[in-house]
Amino acid sequence: MSSTQHSGRMAALSLAALGVVYGDIGTSPLYTMKEIFAGSHPVPLTHGNILGILSLVLWSLVVVVAFKYVSIIMRADNKGEGGIMALMALVLHHAKSKKQVAFLMLLGLFGAALFYGDSIITPAISVLSAVEGLGIVTPKLTAYILPISLAVLFGLFVMQKHGTEKVGALFGPVMVLWFLVLALLGIRQVVQNPQVLAALNPLHAVSFFAANPVLGFLALGGSVLALTGGEALYADMGHFGRRPIQLAWFSLVLPSLVLNYFGQGALLLSNPQAIDNPFYLLAPGWALLPMVILATLATVIASQAVISGAYSITRQAIQLGYVPRMEVLHTSSKEIGQIYLPAVNWALLAAVAALVIGFGSSGKLAAAYGIAVTGTMVITTILTFIVARHQWHWSASKCRLILGGLLVVDLAYFSANAFKLFEGGWFPLAMGLLVFTVMTTWKRGRQLVHDKLAEEGMPLDQFVEFMAPAVPRVQGTAIFMTSDTNSTPHALLHSMKHYKSLHERVVILTVDTADIPYIAPKERVVVEEMGEQFFRVKVVFGFMDEPDVPATLVECEKQGLVLEMMDTSFFLGRETLIPKVGAGVMSNWREKLFLAMFRNAGSASSYFKLPPNRVVELGSQLAL
Repeated sequence: MSSTQHSGRMAALSLAALGVVYGDIGTSPLYTMKEIFAGSHPVPLTHGNILGILSLVLWSLVVVVAFKYVSIIMRADNKGEGGIMALMALVLHHAKSKKQVAFLMLLGLFGAALFYGDSIITPAISVLSAVEGLGIVTPKLTAYILPISLAVLFGLFVMQKHGTEKVGALFGPVMVLWFLVLALLGIRQVVQNPQVLAALNPLHAVSFFAANPVLGFLALGGSVLALTGGEALYADMGHFGRRPIQLAWFSLVLPSLVLNYFGQGALLLSNPQAIDNPFYLLAPGWALLPMVILATLATVIASQAVISGAYSITRQAIQLGYVPRMEVLHTSSKEIGQIYLPAVNWALLAAVAALVIGFGSSGKLAAAYGIAVTGTMVITTILTFIVARHQWHWSASKCRLILGGLLVVDLAYFSANAFKLFEGGWFPLAMGLLVFTVMTTWKRGRQLVHDKLAEEGMPLDQFVEFMAPAVPRVQGTAIFMTSDTNSTPHALLHSMKHYKSLHERVVILTVDTADIPYIAPKERVVVEEMGEQFFRVKVVFGFMDEPDVPATLVECEKQGLVLEMMDTSFFLGRETLIPKVGAGVMSNWREKLFLAMFRNAGSASSYFKLPPNRVVELGSQLAL
């Protein structure tokens, strides 16, 4: 590839990244300054305080986003993929004991669970804050803010089933326009009040904390809103690569954000009454309505990014065995990552609508936002510490100095937001705890089912050696899917019991998910011939791969096993779980939760893309 082609590709990817990655952090100016100076712990509007807060916001963007995420954490990729689940899978390689594995797994799962809280709060606060500009256009429209916000959000979630392939091409240009407008609005005010540029000096932030230690600490709870979306840079790395995201950040996003925040600060220095809505009051009167429209488009794009992220992280969790199987629809014939999960979509819509109605304004929602963001930040830093120490081979002192220092910053932000626990901060924690409970319950329950089946099963080698030779054969190939390669599938035993025969060829198929995102098709299949026309086949997908079993089984031909799909039947076991009184393996409420999830889990046949007319399900009862 020539340098011109490479530059063009980088520019195209950077433009696409603007539309997906930076929507969340790019819409933060809508509410950040208002929350700091007029929120639950308002900072008095004095000259020194305004300069101190601007300096704090600027250097937070530099230290937390530019240095921590863009320069360090984006290096912790799992075969090119980022995000909390990919990072957790990467870190588990370096665990030295079962206790470490359990701790790191639980930590990563809770970080992922907090992401769902973020996926609910982001659409609610972003769209609300954009539509609230109507109240600045004319107070007569204030009564319509809530219904218009709900209508926009409803349209956004309804649109999901059609995919973002067509409208996604507009995301990048719209966000370029958004960031240019942010910069121009900020420059307009900075030129009129250039003394605000003194806040470039970090000593103003230091002076602010020295003069108001308690107020400064509480102000962290509002200033962290400027950092929301930092995790998206890392989570979406697999879609665009590290370089395009870095290029977009340093060339457009960071300068535009800083200029807009400084513009709002300049406006507040000259007109403290502008605190009613310092973002929209940056614009001249004639531009207010177009700004509301542009801001609404930008917040819809920001919401799209976290909604798509929720789909992606759910699919990863399904593949890794933490969430029951559910319907996954592909909305693009070109991009495998563009998926739609109906169950997740409607659950998110219900939660977002409840938030908008329950909280009623972006200011009240801001208190709920901080804990979700800072909690994930803390967990990401801890997990990256392990990668830096054991994979990058950083010295202990370097890890403590750099990542330990960043962890102190993260904990400071998290502690400041903890004071908002009863003002809305409880919501993301409650949501995180709920999702965490679901994930760990499903994982534990599936392990118990696996152990029970293995306990009641028969070793596969013994079955092939002693029983298979004595059973009559019929034409065709039977594929029995099982999670245990060493035990005879229950479906096979039940089939033989009912039909008094075996197929000419029998394949014992196990599908596993590796802790890396992708595995090349030619490396996914291992075939082992066991004798008596029995074959043990192991298929391994990455946690971002599409689990299409029939398409993958074509690779068996290269290892001597030719499968003709029109002459092949897939046999699946469908267990009915019977709770066993006094078993004590799980608490009563967790057992009921697991049984409910088990009954409502999606079918294996549709999830693995098995041909419907070639699937036979055999039921059995299992006392748990």
